[in-house]
Amino acid sequence: MKIALIGYGKMGRMIEEIALSRGHEIVSVIDIDNQQDFDSEAFRQAEVAIEFTSPTAAYGNYLKAWEQGVKVVSGSTGWMKEHGDDVRRQCSENGKTLFWASNFSIGVAIFSAVNRYLAKIMNQFPQYDVELEETHHVHKLDHPSGTAITLGEEIVEALDRKTAWAEDTTDASLLRIDHIRRGEVPGIHTIRYDSDADCITITHDAHSRRGFALGAVLAAEFTAQHNGLLTISDMFKF
Repeated sequence: MKIALIGYGKMGRMIEEIALSRGHEIVSVIDIDNQQDFDSEAFRQAEVAIEFTSPTAAYGNYLKAWEQGVKVVSGSTGWMKEHGDDVRRQCSENGKTLFWASNFSIGVAIFSAVNRYLAKIMNQFPQYDVELEETHHVHKLDHPSGTAITLGEEIVEALDRKTAWAEDTTDASLLRIDHIRRGEVPGIHTIRYDSDADCITITHDAHSRRGFALGAVLAAEFTAQHNGLLTISDMFKF
């Protein structure tokens, strides 16, 4: 498969390494200093572009890739609130394709399935309050993390006693999400159900970015054969 990379930081380089090891070809690499290469024959050859950049750049990158007829796989977060409606419209009405995930780790996909199942059970036990905490490296710009938001939304959907998620809240009707930024932590997400009697805790602790990069390449392989707005739940049927 022919892949373009949009964003060539640590994640982009790791994706490149894994893609090549799986027999794929990198036909174009676009970073801050060569934006003109979106309009190039090399980029147009790509079956899928894998995009890991920043909250402010992601949406514009999708538009540029789609303009060249290239499908996009993206792990960039922080753009959904402002541009989510237009992205959904582009994919549903205009034939564009985006596979978006807040986290491409296979382990996180499994963790998310456990989170949904546990929340469904805990809806029967209102004596347990729940909170969510995420920890990431100091370079991460947005908070809470996209993964934390996804996990939080899953909890809110299942628990009748939670109406939404929020940061820095003491409102019992809201799911509190806390964030910590330290060192080079790839990502830790912890969900706690606490009561007077005991505490139930589940945690996903990423050892490196490699799991994210492998998942992004697997998503690109999936996206090459599918169309529309795609997510992890389309690829993994848990």
